[in-house]
This record gives sequence, structure tokens and C-alpha cells, in this order.
Amino acid sequence: MITALLIGWLIAVGIQLLYILFIFSRTALYRQSDARTPQTAPPVTIIVCAHNEHKNLTELLPLLNAQHYPAFDVLVMDDRSTDGTTAFLENDIADLKHVQFIRIDKEHQHVTPKKYALTIGLKKATHPVVLLTDADCRPASPDWLAGMVAQLSDNTTDIVLGFSPYEHRPGLLNLLIRAETLFTAVQYVSLALAGRPYMGVGRNLLYRTRTFFDNKGFYTHKNVLGGDDDLFINEVATARNTAVCLDPDTFTWSKPKESWTDWRIQKRRHLNVGKYYKTGNKIRLGLLSGSHVLTWVLGLVVGGTVLGYELTGHSFTQTEWLLLRLATGAFVFRLLAFWAIVGRISYRLAHTVHWLLMPVMDGMLAAYYGLAGLKTIFSKRNKRYYWR
Repeated sequence: MITALLIGWLIAVGIQLLYILFIFSRTALYRQSDARTPQTAPPVTIIVCAHNEHKNLTELLPLLNAQHYPAFDVLVMDDRSTDGTTAFLENDIADLKHVQFIRIDKEHQHVTPKKYALTIGLKKATHPVVLLTDADCRPASPDWLAGMVAQLSDNTTDIVLGFSPYEHRPGLLNLLIRAETLFTAVQYVSLALAGRPYMGVGRNLLYRTRTFFDNKGFYTHKNVLGGDDDLFINEVATARNTAVCLDPDTFTWSKPKESWTDWRIQKRRHLNVGKYYKTGNKIRLGLLSGSHVLTWVLGLVVGGTVLGYELTGHSFTQTEWLLLRLATGAFVFRLLAFWAIVGRISYRLAHTVHWLLMPVMDGMLAAYYGLAGLKTIFSKRNKRYYWR
């Protein structure tokens, strides 16, 4: 039994090392272009979908209106708001020359509300490029728009994946949110750089409108809860048409959930979407998360078994000793590699998680992925519609 455990542990650690050293290192070593607005800057429509976001819009819209870019507009999709958003948009944005809005008055059974709002926004967009964000996000600088567009280096690039960190708050929940956000970015940015893009985040995502309509928009997943960003990108992104933007000036800071209940609802939606990914993406992500969990679980099991052997006076065979040393050495090397490479990425991505906390983050994410996997397996599909 101990031999099988050690072999399984060694395989799991080996898979992890392949991802860390050959995939994640691409993000750690990536050199972002310093370019700002390209000489032939395409006009852009910034789209913000908002459902009862009055307070957030009063803070966000002036920041969007003040972007340093030659030709753009901001289109707010007011989706059935009842909190004073409509009155604010009708009466208080006259000084924001770039801002327009469209009111949506009802839901439609054939499509989820946010996908409907985004589809209407894209149809009404007057420019060939759209940049998406959420009402509770804040661009890091007035160069956010220009920096994202700068990655449209030629006509073959249709999609730019940005990063959206969460604000730092005290507490375990906030640390978990930031850790999960960082590691999600490590995965989607690194795999995009490796020529295997599979998702983006709607809090900071740019693409050409032709890409949306040429691929029938959200049609194939119009009734799926969530997926207005990652499922769409999963369908249309390729190695040739996708770029990433890691310039700190182009980050959009988001407000994190403050209760475990709200966060669980958000994560439930995200987990529900993953099963609709392309088969290749599911295999790659499954290997990554599965080996991550097994690296720690089998390590703990092996540690307990070794302790049991010591207490009972049981001796190891020569083969078992060799496997134990190899697996333990690989685990330590993998831990140090994770610490160095993901820590470096965290430094680049707004110091999302302090580098000293990398080992804590590593174990925390293994526990999170393990519990999330069990939850997905044993829970029934949730058919309720959440707007966000």
C-alpha cells in the first residue's frame, strides 16, 4: 500500500511541476509591452451592465469618462434597476460627455438577464471594439482603456484578457477571495500565453464586436447561469486571436464579497459554468486542480503512514525508502517552485497575496478545490438565475 501511495504522490507532484515550471513561468517571465495608445487607435465603446448599482455608478462613471483616449463612449445598460439608477442616469450625467445609457424594462425567458443586457449593448455599440467592466469595479488609472487597446497589435488580435484584483480587506474570507482570484489569473493568463486560452473575466475584458456576432454571441449558452465572459471566450479564443494585458495601469479593482453566503453563491455560479468548457480545457484544468489536491492529500496520508510505521516499529523496504525520498524531495521542490513563481506573479499582479503567504495560499487552495470538487459531484444543478 505504501508503495502505491508513494507512486501516486510522485505522479501528482510531477504533474504540478510541469504546470508550474513550463506553463506558469510564462506569466512570471512575460514582458508586457510599454505601448500606450496605438497610432491608429480604433474607437471603443465601454459597456457597463448595471442592476441596482446607483452608488457604484456615481463613483465609476466619472472615472470612465476621464479615460485618456481619442475616441470612445461609455454605454451603461440599466437592467431593471429600482434603486434610483434610472433617475441618476436621466438627470445627473449631463457633464459626462462620453456617457450614454439604455434602459431595459423586463426579463426574457429565453436568455439570462445579464447576457440579454450585454447583447443589446453590443448591438447598440457604435464602435468596432468593446471593453467590458462591472459597476463595482474601478480602473487603476486613466490609461486603462489605452493600455488594453494597445494590445490589439494587428488585425489578427481580437481579444485582450485583463486582470481585476479584489481590494484588500482583513479576514480569512478576503484572503481566500484574493488567493483564488490570483490563482485563476495565473491559470488563464499562463494558458493564454501557452497558446491555450480558455477564459477571461468580464470585469476587464476587451474584444471586437465582429468576434461576438460572427460567433453568434451567447447563443449556445444563453440559458446557462453565468458564462457571459468565460464561456464566450472559451468558445471563440484561439492562440492567434488572443492577447493578455498585465500593465498595472490597466487593472480594474473590484469590491470583494463580505459574507461567506454571498461568496458561496458567486462561486456556485462559477463552478456551474466550468462543465460547459471545451473537453480539452476541462482535461487540462482537471489535471491541474486534481494533482494540486492530491499533492497535499497524499502528502498528508504518506506522512501519517510514515508516523504509524515509526510508532509500530515497521521497517521500510529499500524500494519504499527510495520512493519516499524521491517523492518528499519532489514535494519540497514543488513547494519552493510554487512559492517562487506564483509569488513573482502575485508581485506583478498588484501584490494580490503577499509572497510570505504563498505556502498558506497553496494549501488553502488545495483544500478549496477539493471541497469544491466534492460539492460539484454531490450537489444538484442550481437552476435559479442570479443577475451577477
